[in-house]
Amino acid sequence: MEGDGSYVTERENLRDTVRLFKIFSDETRLRIIDLLMDGEYCVQDICEKLDMQQSTVSHQLRLLRDENVVRRRRSGKKVIYALKDLHVKTIYQMARSHVEEC
Repeated sequence: MEGDGSYVTERENLRDTVRLFKIFSDETRLRIIDLLMDGEYCVQDICEKLDMQQSTVSHQLRLLRDENVVRRRRSGKKVIYALKDLHVKTIYQMARSHVEEC
C-alpha cells in the first residue's frame, strides 16, 4: 500500500478533518461561529456582542480563517467576517441539534 497515492490523500483528508473538529472544540470560537450564523460582522461588532477583548477575537478569527471556517472581506477600513460556506453552518447546526436531543 506504500505507493498508493489515494491512501496518502485519505490520510491527509483525515488529518484535515481532525483539525476542523479541533477548531470546533473551543468555546470562544463556537461563540463566534454562533454569532456569525446570523450574518456578517466586523471585529468591533463581534467584540461588543460577545463582550470580548479585540485581541482575543482577532486571534480566534485568524485560527478560524486558517482552517477555512470563516472568510473576510474589506469594507472601507473595516474587515467583515462571515462563515465560509454552508458546510460550516451545517456542521454547527447538527452538533447543536445532537446536544439538544441528548
